[in-house]
Amino acid sequence: MELLEYVTELLRGTLGSPWLWVIVFLVSGLDALLPFMPSETAVITVAVLIGPDFPQLMLLALVAALGAWVGDCLGYTVGAAAGPRALARLQRGPDGVRRYEWAKIQVRRNAVLLILAARYLPGGRVASGLANGSLGYPPGKFVWLDAVGASIWAVYSVLIGLVGGAAFADEPEKGLLLSFTLGLLLVVAIEIGRRVRVRILTRRRAAAETSDNGVRVEP
Repeated sequence: MELLEYVTELLRGTLGSPWLWVIVFLVSGLDALLPFMPSETAVITVAVLIGPDFPQLMLLALVAALGAWVGDCLGYTVGAAAGPRALARLQRGPDGVRRYEWAKIQVRRNAVLLILAARYLPGGRVASGLANGSLGYPPGKFVWLDAVGASIWAVYSVLIGLVGGAAFADEPEKGLLLSFTLGLLLVVAIEIGRRVRVRILTRRRAAAETSDNGVRVEP
């Protein structure tokens, strides 16, 4: 609770200052390369402190989305630049070639999910940008898909903060706790959904291989 109070007071001191938007933009962007940057925490905290001021909340969502999008594109660029060297190591030997082909197929099949949903998992934004960049996912598709993902993330974070702030208008620390709890529940739900999806796809592929070969393949 003391940490939340400290963060709240720190950000409260920047309310009404242009530096607030600079901080939100930088933290939202740098989280794509430095996973310890508290981008979601910062956006939710500012939303709690702003309260039901919808023009300010819309500006917060816009700045956060723009910062996240720029950061993700930078991560993609880093992945594309470092890709040839990293892929050369990955493809050493027969096993390396197989691993590379597997990774490339995974990016092709799951790129949309990776770009849109990975940001809600710890380190997900870093993995998404670097993986899609290094494995050659089309940059045009990445840019617009990531813009959608960043916008959804920003609006979600602002709404979570708005709910917490509305529930505890006079006690922002409790509002933050409620907002973070709601955010954590959403992350858990996404992870459960991801695992269920992987199991379903694995069973479908196993069934397809059984049908093609006439031999039962264990999932």
